[in-house]
Amino acid sequence: MTEPIWRNSALPAAARAEALLAEMTLEEKVAQLGSAWPGNEQLNGNVAPMQDVFARGGVPFEQARENGIGHLTRVFGTAPVSAAEGAARVEALQREIVEETRLGIPAIVHEECLTGFTTYGATVYPAALAWAATFDPELVERMASAIADDMRNCGVHQGLSPVLDVVRDYRWGRVEETLGEDPYLVGTLGAAYVRGLERNGIIATLKHFAGYSASRAARNHAPVSIGPRELRDVILPPFEMAIREGGARSVMNAYVDLDGVPAAANVPLLTGILRDEWGFEGVVVSDYWAIAFLGSMHRVADSTGQAGALALAAGIDVELPDTLCYGKELVELVRSGEVPESLVDRAAGRLLRQKAELGLLDADWAPRARPVDLDSPRNRAIARELAEKSVVLLSNDGELPLRAKRIAVVGPCADDPLAFMGCYSYPNHVLPRYPGHGIGVAAPSLLESLRAELPDAVITSAAGCPIRDEDRSGFAEAVEAARDADVCIAVVGDRAGLFGEGTSGEGCDAPDLRLPGVQDELLTELLATGTPVVVVVVSGRPYALGNHTGAAALVQAFMPGEEGGPALAAVLSGRTNFGGRLPVQVPRVAGAQPSTYLQPPLGGNSEGISNLDPSPLFPFGHGLSYTTFEYSDLAVSTREVPTDGEVEVSVRVRNTGDRAGDEVVQLYVRDVLAQVTRPVRQLAGFARITLAAGESRTVVFRLHADRLAFTGLDLRRIVEPGTIEVFAGRSAGDLPCHATFELTGPVREAGPDRVLTTPVHSPGDTSPVS
Repeated sequence: MTEPIWRNSALPAAARAEALLAEMTLEEKVAQLGSAWPGNEQLNGNVAPMQDVFARGGVPFEQARENGIGHLTRVFGTAPVSAAEGAARVEALQREIVEETRLGIPAIVHEECLTGFTTYGATVYPAALAWAATFDPELVERMASAIADDMRNCGVHQGLSPVLDVVRDYRWGRVEETLGEDPYLVGTLGAAYVRGLERNGIIATLKHFAGYSASRAARNHAPVSIGPRELRDVILPPFEMAIREGGARSVMNAYVDLDGVPAAANVPLLTGILRDEWGFEGVVVSDYWAIAFLGSMHRVADSTGQAGALALAAGIDVELPDTLCYGKELVELVRSGEVPESLVDRAAGRLLRQKAELGLLDADWAPRARPVDLDSPRNRAIARELAEKSVVLLSNDGELPLRAKRIAVVGPCADDPLAFMGCYSYPNHVLPRYPGHGIGVAAPSLLESLRAELPDAVITSAAGCPIRDEDRSGFAEAVEAARDADVCIAVVGDRAGLFGEGTSGEGCDAPDLRLPGVQDELLTELLATGTPVVVVVVSGRPYALGNHTGAAALVQAFMPGEEGGPALAAVLSGRTNFGGRLPVQVPRVAGAQPSTYLQPPLGGNSEGISNLDPSPLFPFGHGLSYTTFEYSDLAVSTREVPTDGEVEVSVRVRNTGDRAGDEVVQLYVRDVLAQVTRPVRQLAGFARITLAAGESRTVVFRLHADRLAFTGLDLRRIVEPGTIEVFAGRSAGDLPCHATFELTGPVREAGPDRVLTTPVHSPGDTSPVS
């Protein structure tokens, strides 16, 4: 029997998809736009919003896949299964789809992978905000590559990461999932993560498109009221970078509405910007139940069919995690002529092309999975390196590195390894509903790690208080432990969770930026003992620390993962050096928000205008080390740059201390005069470099005029002539080197092919600086 054309792997994927589409019935085409979540109805509690409302309620899988299916949802990530059990389950489901449907088209299998492959026993890497604190794209790409290897070996095709939402308000619960508050940092590291997945055969899914992090009052799913200029200049660039520079093949919509239009039904966003302007050719998938939310939450649809019609017209190709709106009602609307069948063909064609690219349409396709160690030594080494490079030393009066022999390790996060893990880590995401399974990986707490790191020290411990509850009954024990010690390590912060079950994570928004519960009060009492206190904040967002500047040292760790304990112990002891930098500011007071560093003049401290001072305690990009660095000799290669030209900005950095260390060299720009308000300063490039004691290095940034483009009065992205100031230094608040140049020539529109990145190198070194 002759194989159909669409089975021929020698043909282009688009041609195969077109040939298969021509053979399909309407029901079969619509079925490709849906998904199934086998086992969802048995899940204990929610791992997605409103899951208890939208669960399938026992619909048999054989009914769900009657005409085929587009995606299989979280076979590994729903309940605890081993890698072998999960792979066997995937194979069984795929064989059922192939053998029991007319055309036998396998499904795409997707899983979450924000802190690693979200399944039982898999490596828990640091949270995304910790990746951002490394300022190290190469390391992030290496981590994503390892995640992709594990997922691919288990029969998974698509990962629902990275989160490219730019932080606008630290109270938002999902800050921990982001890559910080600067669009260039988010886009650079996001593109690196995407490359790591895509180059190893896993489809990366960019989320959440777009505006999710700008919700009113930082409340999950709240409306978004930003203007088109903020959307285009702050929110959208990371997505464009991850598509153009990373090669992302999937995008997921945001839950929110933008100025009254839900993102899931937003034609100008999902089709106009994403496809017509940027040329995106991949597949748009819905966030879980986002299409159904068009009716139940947004109230712009009065039936599941109408919700499906709105989303399909806007440009959502596949409904996740289950088929509610892309089902029989949508078929009926197409048959009646209310919904053009061409919209179904458009979406199904995109998905089938992707299946062809994955090999799922090949004649010899067979489900294959190999035994894999999901927490391998390779994975743990990458997790350790990420954790160590992400820890930020905010202040230090000399108490660090630790030399004391009697150490009190106190605080609610001191002996809790789960405090190191993000909301989308499997131990915090699913395992709370399965208490008999432990946490699935080896993850020593900071207390355990310090005892291993400092075997000659006498270490005592007391929790002092819970993370969230207002229980002060443990204060006395913690204070006594601190008084009896030479130094006190106070470990405070968050426990990630879902929908109010934690202090950080999805649906865990904060009313202000005080440490949760009574932890601020605990720190105040510890500082009053007179014992030097090293405060270690392990959190998913920055908290206001202005009341605790009397601490001997302040250390910030953004949920550093399963290797967080040993990594923190290593930097506290001085065996390794601090090198992390802040991807978000640390506030001075709990209520001076929302405010990020990326603001126009009126966003800063307007003395004499307002009694509120939003200036941070520690600025964006800040971080200290056990050594010191000196900046000098900033130079620009030319003083006049055409509006379509580029300039090289060089700066000399010298390690002036007595030990090796990492410095993150940061380049900022300011447009002195523009037709719209522009940021006081904006990150234009960065490079993490390692210098031996006494070593110096010249770092050169190649800055294209396109990197100075902004959205003008007429909403076109333009490069405008005028004076540009450039600054180089250690953070947005510490920029010792300064120069200017002139952009010359006419106002120029920067189109979709504009330069998005600032390459960095050192003279004599042909490889880019990481």
